[in-house]
Amino acid sequence: MPQVGQGPEGALALARAALAALEASRERIDDLNVYPVPDGDTGTNMAQTARAVVSALERGDPDIVRAALMGARGNSGVILSQIVRGAIESRPEGEIDAKALAAVLRGASDAAYAGLRNPQEGTMLTLTRALAEQAEEFAGRGMELPEELTELLAHAEQALARTQEQLDVLKRAGVVDAGAAGLVEILRGIAAHVRGDPLREAPPATGPLPLDAVHLELSRFRYCTSFFVEGDAVDPDDLEARFSELGDSLLVVGAFGAVKIHLHTDEPGRALALATAVGDLEEIDIKNMHVQTAERTERLAREAGTTGVVAVCLGAGNRRLFESLGAVCVEGGDTMNPSTAEIAGAIESVPEQQVIVLPNSKNVVMAAQHAAQAVGKEVHVVPTHTLQAGLGALVAYDAQHTAEENVAEMQTAAAAVRSGGVAQASRSATIGSLEVEEGQFLGLIEGEPVTAGPALEPVARQVVERLLGEASDVLTILLGADAEDVDGLVEGIRTAHPELEVEVHEGRQPHYPLLFAVE
Repeated sequence: MPQVGQGPEGALALARAALAALEASRERIDDLNVYPVPDGDTGTNMAQTARAVVSALERGDPDIVRAALMGARGNSGVILSQIVRGAIESRPEGEIDAKALAAVLRGASDAAYAGLRNPQEGTMLTLTRALAEQAEEFAGRGMELPEELTELLAHAEQALARTQEQLDVLKRAGVVDAGAAGLVEILRGIAAHVRGDPLREAPPATGPLPLDAVHLELSRFRYCTSFFVEGDAVDPDDLEARFSELGDSLLVVGAFGAVKIHLHTDEPGRALALATAVGDLEEIDIKNMHVQTAERTERLAREAGTTGVVAVCLGAGNRRLFESLGAVCVEGGDTMNPSTAEIAGAIESVPEQQVIVLPNSKNVVMAAQHAAQAVGKEVHVVPTHTLQAGLGALVAYDAQHTAEENVAEMQTAAAAVRSGGVAQASRSATIGSLEVEEGQFLGLIEGEPVTAGPALEPVARQVVERLLGEASDVLTILLGADAEDVDGLVEGIRTAHPELEVEVHEGRQPHYPLLFAVE
């Protein structure tokens, strides 16, 4: 059985292996960080905490628990320090075998849970417990330690994948928990060391993080504040009650006389003043989370693509459609007529230096072109004249392609869309040869009136039939803010054209109960 972690040199070798693995994946773990706030520092905080342990072992400090606690940074670092404490305090005498490893991991898990007021599942806590449970199962099998660690690593990666389903914020962002990912890397490093293998790279990322991981809400507090306070009057329970009034994400970890405080607050000075009243402060660390989040957002947006898109939109539902396809939207207002300054501001807000603008109205094309000239970026205007054409163009957009590549694809896609709609006349009028009475429904194709009538469905059917051609594959219907029940209309179209794919979306646009796009 391998002699693992025997004496200071063995412990130092394990700590160095864990730190090396964390450093190798630190940036990726930072990028995964969306919980409890998307400040993008989990990998960095865990690495700093692990480095404090390594430094303590290198200088022969006998109190590794205190060193880990003092060096802990952020939520993840403080929790990691408790995992270290539980592991050290639970480690039996003698060599580490399967039974001892189970005891170490159980102690680590119990200490991590005990250190938090409100333990949250789907985080590094859950993964630590899963490892403890698996190690206890392995303990009775007589496995050699290198083999057991390899199997534990496989189970850890499976448990990490499950965190995305265990915590809603992770599911919405499409990522796994960053702290749990950090623990997997620690185990990866330790397992490689015990096997005598070089540290292997973490499993490759499947690609840039999803954009949902970028656009997350800021913490309601600005400063991530942490420090170590020591003194005869340091009472963890009393400090927890006092600091709970200053912010959230509060961790008060330690024992009477010495604790580590972690807090998200707008009043870091007040927090430090409360602490200095009862003891001496060390390891003070204050970070502006709003700046961290902005830096993370810009970095992830750059990784997510080469080219950004700005689109002029009309209707809350349509805005969601465009945003789901990667566009930054400019509200067109009821008249679908944003200013040049508004479009330019949206272009500037996109992190990418190459930007495509979809005006989605012939009346907005000139304003979009002026906006393109007013900013210091490479901007291309794809002159879409309707929302429907803009939506078709956006389906062809690929953030990883250059602007030139995207423009060619998006122009082709937009040209393949035939646009129609139904509006309601606000007054009686004669439009060409078409007589329209106030309140009647007016059918339009490419903005030109083609039919009118008192009932929505017959007018809509006439518009659709004129739009459809022999090569039509997809009909998209965007429901307006005041749209009637269209189930009968949709069913009638599907019956008359069984080969046609019909998609219905809540566009919520004003003035147009129905908009149609045929491809």
